[in-house]
Amino acid sequence: MILSSRLPWLATALALALALPTAAQESGADAASDTASTGESGSPADPLALNLGEDPATAAGTIYVAETHGDWEIRCVRTRSGAETPDDPCQLYQLLRDDAGNSVAEINLFPLPQPQGPAVAGATVVTPLETLLTQQLSLSVDGGTPRRYPFSWCSRIGCIARIGFTEAEIDQFRKGASATVSIFAVAAPGRPVELKMSLKGFTAGYKALQDRLAAQAAAGAAATEGGN
Repeated sequence: MILSSRLPWLATALALALALPTAAQESGADAASDTASTGESGSPADPLALNLGEDPATAAGTIYVAETHGDWEIRCVRTRSGAETPDDPCQLYQLLRDDAGNSVAEINLFPLPQPQGPAVAGATVVTPLETLLTQQLSLSVDGGTPRRYPFSWCSRIGCIARIGFTEAEIDQFRKGASATVSIFAVAAPGRPVELKMSLKGFTAGYKALQDRLAAQAAAGAAATEGGN
């Protein structure tokens, strides 16, 4: 039950798209408008409409690692080709491995811009296609009582669980040393696959994401006020 080597990048892109579509769409629209009116150097667009191309590695929609905090990475999606901007949507990312060191699942976690009921943060967990969905997914911190979450759907990249966390649960992550994510394989329905989720660096990484959201909100408010 091993995760594809291509899955982390694909699933991260999916998770970011699911969690923060509005920011990406708005920034993408701005980028498209800018591109339509100016060339690569900021000069008026070529009247012949000749395209100079772009570097695929830094095209809009590609993923980059903005920061690393302990065992967590802050991964972001470019909303403008060739640039990393403060408006890029970002999440905390960690690849989850089994006891043998195999890459099995991954988690993308993010604070919500606005709380949704008791949930102040969300996450997407992606597991292999051979996951036994009826057993759901369990998560516990430092050996505590686990909570169980259903899977939302499966696609070609794997099976996806969308999870909400309360402030108390996020505080557990801040204070904890490690969490355990448990799933079951179709081939071995009676034996859980336990994956360690390190919490080293979580507090700093989560705070960095909160600061990004606050800066984005302040910039949006300033832009709105300036337009009035």
